[in-house]
Amino acid sequence: MKNRQLFPGIVLIGFGAYFFMEKSEIELLEKFYTWPTLLLIVGIAFLCQGYLTREHDAILPGTILTGLGGHFHIAGNVQSWPPDTGTFMAIIALGFLLRYQKTGNGLFHGLLFLAVAILLIFTEQVDALFGQTGSSMTLVWKFWPAILLAIGAWLVFAKRR
Repeated sequence: MKNRQLFPGIVLIGFGAYFFMEKSEIELLEKFYTWPTLLLIVGIAFLCQGYLTREHDAILPGTILTGLGGHFHIAGNVQSWPPDTGTFMAIIALGFLLRYQKTGNGLFHGLLFLAVAILLIFTEQVDALFGQTGSSMTLVWKFWPAILLAIGAWLVFAKRR
């Protein structure tokens, strides 16, 4: 299905349905008349573009936008939902891993973001574990943001062969 008009078509259909339902004032769907729903619509359009037209570079932004839209809908309604920063990293990791599944590129990035997400989501448990294992691990835990900065700088500035 090589339809280059798929993305804008899905966005227009989604936005049209969104505004139609909003004008119809359907009370059952009232909590979905928010900006995260618009993120979901654009994200789903990117995912359709990525999977249906085999333009796999659209999978990463589609996953991120769909994930963020879903996160903001769920976070307000589920108390046990993980904190924002860790969830954002997990969504990005999922995007890289889904793109890797189709292209073979991005596994390192996906695993790196997944490791950061796990650290952020389970901060209290990791902190308690490091507190019990000794001062060397506590030192690593204390400076892990600097480690992320170093890895990011290496990814941006290191010359590739």
